[in-house]
Amino acid sequence: MLHKYRKTVLIEAEQFDGTDEMMEKYDILPDSGFVTPHHWSQWFVLPTKEGDMKLDNGDWIATGVDGEHWTIDQDIFERTYERVD
Repeated sequence: MLHKYRKTVLIEAEQFDGTDEMMEKYDILPDSGFVTPHHWSQWFVLPTKEGDMKLDNGDWIATGVDGEHWTIDQDIFERTYERVD
């Protein structure tokens, strides 16, 4: 039988803004990016326990209970997390 589950652990998160300070704090590296006919796009790479994760400006960097980091797309973050101060 299929059941529904809710996570019960809190995470810490901050929105990535592309600053040198955040890049240094999380060991983020710029990637080479790509060019489309109408614009140039660049993304960043966040090293994690599971391997490198793509990160864009505006995405969230989450920190779990063991200090591990991962990225969460801004749209998904806004739909699935709520702030609890």
